[in-house]
Amino acid sequence: MGKVAITKRPSVTNQQINSIIVDQPNSSLFVYYVLSTKEAEIRQAAGGSAQPILNKSAFGQLPIVLPPPSQQHAIAYILSSLDDKIELNRRMNDTLEAMARALFKSWFVDFDPVRAKAEGRAPSGMDEETAKLFPSGFEDSELGEIPMGWTATPLYDIATYINGAAYAAFEPNEDRRGLPIIKIAELKAGVTTQTKFSDVSMPEKYRLSRGDILFSWSGNPDTSIDTFVWAHESAWLNQHIFRVIPHNADERSYVLSTLKYLKPTFAEIARNKQTTGLGHVTVADMKRLLIARPDAKILSAWAAIAGSLFEQIFHNDVSTTTLTALRDALLPRLLSGELDVSDAERFAGAAS
Repeated sequence: MGKVAITKRPSVTNQQINSIIVDQPNSSLFVYYVLSTKEAEIRQAAGGSAQPILNKSAFGQLPIVLPPPSQQHAIAYILSSLDDKIELNRRMNDTLEAMARALFKSWFVDFDPVRAKAEGRAPSGMDEETAKLFPSGFEDSELGEIPMGWTATPLYDIATYINGAAYAAFEPNEDRRGLPIIKIAELKAGVTTQTKFSDVSMPEKYRLSRGDILFSWSGNPDTSIDTFVWAHESAWLNQHIFRVIPHNADERSYVLSTLKYLKPTFAEIARNKQTTGLGHVTVADMKRLLIARPDAKILSAWAAIAGSLFEQIFHNDVSTTTLTALRDALLPRLLSGELDVSDAERFAGAAS
């Protein structure tokens, strides 16, 4: 309820969505940005039923301010330029994630370097020093055949997992006092107007810092079970999310890669336990799930290669956080006329 989107190609909608065709010469993009600030107002207008509904007539009475079309287009241009940069970051990260995933699968799932050496070939795409780190044969294990010298290790043993605190323990407030409380919704969308805050004293283990690895282990198996790197400022961690702490710096990239690669496996585990649309990946599941763990030298080599990819992904995520905050700060000030378009252009340019 209250969400707004703008179509970029011909589309159809069902009866639960109001489609708005903006009259020319007004800017449809400007109207989109205006409506994106009114989610709370729309929810309130819908009433307090278990399944709130805002009919078309009531929605049509929602007031919005329309400056002259030229100003609408100027404001929309500034805000959309920030959104374009956010979208570019997302696409870059998709490419970097795919590269890291493919390389991880080659090294740690398909064991391509080991197979190449076992067949008397030089591993492809790898320097000689790195190739020397891999064994040239396999041995039996609980997982089946794994590279010689590697171990079949429970997933739970490769890091320390700290579950977040119960929501009620934070004594949540709506006036943004203290730090934001991070639930699965915030992992997906960041801190929004719907985010609750807490200013109570909590153990430090529940405090998030920028760069922390987070694993959401409960929720919709297809949309909520996932691994994230926190790219925002300090916050409190809610339950149903693990803060994942690698045992040392060289293992960070391996832990992060492993959790990300196992997303389909986690989804299947959660799906098999699904009740009322929700599923879970428990500590017991993570203790049963075995992975082929290499020695420290290979982990160090992986950190040198994958670490740079994950660092760029993280840099882009931090940039997106900054751009999103700037866009959300500029939006109400531009709409109210408090900020001149030329000033906003300067702020947007400085952030790029």
